Amino acid sequence: MEAIRQIVKVKNNKISITLPENFSDEEVEVIILSKKDDDYTIPQWQMDQVAERSKRYHKNPENVTDIDDFLKEIDNDL
Repeated sequence: MEAIRQIVKVKNNKISITLPENFSDEEVEVIILSKKDDDYTIPQWQMDQVAERSKRYHKNPENVTDIDDFLKEIDNDL
């Protein structure tokens, strides 16, 4: 999964988002957050981790952990 972050102006209660030319997905999820809440920034380590996980997923999308297995793994680590 690729995340694209843009700050866009709202005009007449509408926005326009231009995607990169190499963007090929036909369906996307859009989440709208107010820019007023700009005190929060995503830490670089977290962005790096998401990028790495996305890269691993795209290399092998069949190799994913079931949520129940994931929760058991966390439980065992505690």
